[in-house]
Amino acid sequence: MRPFLLLFLLFPVLELFVFVKVSAAIGFFPALLLIILGSLLGVMVLRVAGLATALRARESLNRGELPAQQMLEGLMLALGGGLLILPGFISDVFGLLMLLPFTRRLLANKMRERAEEQALRQRAFADDMRSARGGPAPQQPLGREPNVIEGEFEHRD
Repeated sequence: MRPFLLLFLLFPVLELFVFVKVSAAIGFFPALLLIILGSLLGVMVLRVAGLATALRARESLNRGELPAQQMLEGLMLALGGGLLILPGFISDVFGLLMLLPFTRRLLANKMRERAEEQALRQRAFADDMRSARGGPAPQQPLGREPNVIEGEFEHRD
């Protein structure tokens, strides 16, 4: 938690420092105009990316595929647009990096791999807990127990 607090306090100071350096190099009003244009670009990206991601996810679902990759890339686009909205040059650079297709796919693939590893670890842990209790290993996805109702029936014509 302390690194996040330090980052939360240090990031605005770094942004202000970079803004002062850039405004000294190109002038205050051009630097301010760049920040405003970056924010407007972020708003446009959020509007367009949200609709495009929803359409791509719908197409994947229509083909019978899970839209995991499209959703992760949409998350990267939204995060990139949000970083562009934040005033400052450092956040704009990170936002633009997330908007580039190569880095966006790379980050989305890394996130998907980490999520899959985490799911496998959790499943292995749950399987170990079941075997320690003497129960059978689950065949259903984790968290879903089959609804089984035992009984007898009689067939009548």
